Amino acid sequence: MPDTRESAPVPGGAPSHFIRQIIAADVAAGKHGGRVVTRFPPEPNGYLHIGHAKSICLNFGVAAEFGGVTHLRFDDTDPSKESLEYVEAIQRDVRWLGFDWKDKLFFASDYFERLYGYAEQLIRAGKAYVDHLSAEEIREYRGTLTRPGRNSPYRDRPAAENLDLFRRMRAGEFRDGECVLRAKIDMASPNLVMRDPTLYRIRRTPHYRTGTDWCIYPMYDFAHCLSDMIEGITHSLCTLEFENNRELYDWVLAALDTPHRPRQIEFARLNLSRTVLSKRRLIELVEGGHVSGWDDPRMPTLSGLRRRGYTPEAIRDFCERIGVARADNRVDIALLEHCLREDLNRRAPRAMAVLRPLKVTIVNYPADRVEELPARNHPEDPAAGSRTVPFSRELWIERDDFREDPPPKFYRLAPGREVRLRYAYLIRCVEVVREAATGAVSELRCTYDPESRGGEAPDGRKVKATLHWVSAPHALEAEVRLYDHLFLKENPAEVEEGKSFTEALNPGSLEVLRGCRLEPALGAAAPGDRYQFERLGYFCADLKDHRPGTPVFNRTATLRDTWAKIEARGGAPPQR
Repeated sequence: MPDTRESAPVPGGAPSHFIRQIIAADVAAGKHGGRVVTRFPPEPNGYLHIGHAKSICLNFGVAAEFGGVTHLRFDDTDPSKESLEYVEAIQRDVRWLGFDWKDKLFFASDYFERLYGYAEQLIRAGKAYVDHLSAEEIREYRGTLTRPGRNSPYRDRPAAENLDLFRRMRAGEFRDGECVLRAKIDMASPNLVMRDPTLYRIRRTPHYRTGTDWCIYPMYDFAHCLSDMIEGITHSLCTLEFENNRELYDWVLAALDTPHRPRQIEFARLNLSRTVLSKRRLIELVEGGHVSGWDDPRMPTLSGLRRRGYTPEAIRDFCERIGVARADNRVDIALLEHCLREDLNRRAPRAMAVLRPLKVTIVNYPADRVEELPARNHPEDPAAGSRTVPFSRELWIERDDFREDPPPKFYRLAPGREVRLRYAYLIRCVEVVREAATGAVSELRCTYDPESRGGEAPDGRKVKATLHWVSAPHALEAEVRLYDHLFLKENPAEVEEGKSFTEALNPGSLEVLRGCRLEPALGAAAPGDRYQFERLGYFCADLKDHRPGTPVFNRTATLRDTWAKIEARGGAPPQR
């Protein structure tokens, strides 16, 4: 029988999943006094990506559903990789997604003195020791999954000696890597994480917040659980790669007999087709020059998605649809694009743009005449109003909308054929003009039916094709960047031995078109404004390069929706 608990109602009516069920049971039992406090704890050593968005939506979402709060905490324990730039970018991204931590902004670095005190407490209790083995020796002594580890020769030092050595570590008497503080747990544990893990290491690198106050820093696993405890976190939600670390999380809190014990719960991280979400690989893309930066619109970073034209509403909808699973699975990127199209279809005003222009001259239209034709801003939203588009003797149409020798089922413009111009008139191609040097088509000469204003023939004759267009004298010249998937492979993270994941990069992921023509109303577009260019897709004015007079637009998405076709064929929804 199916597990009906998976669809049980929860506060707010959101579809349920196992984490919501755990929290609901805890609240009902009065655990933690009925409080719900979650946290989003990024390390400030990179930019957030779409996988982080899932965690952000989960942490902020479930806390809000149960009347709780969510902390934004930076687990900044590795000064060699962290910076204020990343802190500011992460805050900007979380706000952009629509979440507010209010006064609950914290840093693990604020707790350094307290964490140091907890480390001394473990030493005095005989549960931690200073080890002089090198990093290579520690790895050798740790053993393997099939071979138990060996005790360090320094493991049984007296507590007083370990305490003296640890204080000397803090005072800067030892070189980087000369010694570490390790927990004394079990070198034969089947969980390698529990084989005397490192708690503190020496690192003479200035910290972006504490400067040179410290030359020893806590390891993530030690600082994370204690930071949760200090802040009163009730449910510590993290991805499955931390499942083995849960035993250490609980051990530290138990060994210190802390008054508050958060519960760590793991869920499946987001794996997205045609995408890499490993921070190491994203850094390689940036530093290797394969993309223009962290905010390159092909990147899965939130800053890249924002620059491409994604909306926070679409990303939140996507995160809700994919749900929260216990086991890893891969989500088709077509679903993310589907959520985006659904949102943009509702909110994006329409406009006309010609990306690959072909000139059209209407030979029977007066040369000095210009009409202002009404055009709807949104076909399904009367409140969006309308605008006017200029119509003149000389126009631009898409080069792909003309074929001199049209194939079967090509209904657009061809010699002798009539088509409809959107919001305007019916035109018929009467002559093809070529470049003398190359023979390429350079211009079409057409006639128009003056009685067909609005695009309908007075005699009721049928016209099969409607084309978009732009008046040549009034058009804005623009650069348009056409983006596609960054990778060709469904799973670019799967790499054969001796090869790099970058070999799966899509050489056609970016095409830059210059000399595109836009209707004049787009001259008012501000950076970040989104439109549907009729018949072409959804486009966004670039956040960095778009300027008045020099418009630059990024293609956010095409109109073709592959996920809708998958659903129409009865395709399985994402696992919850």
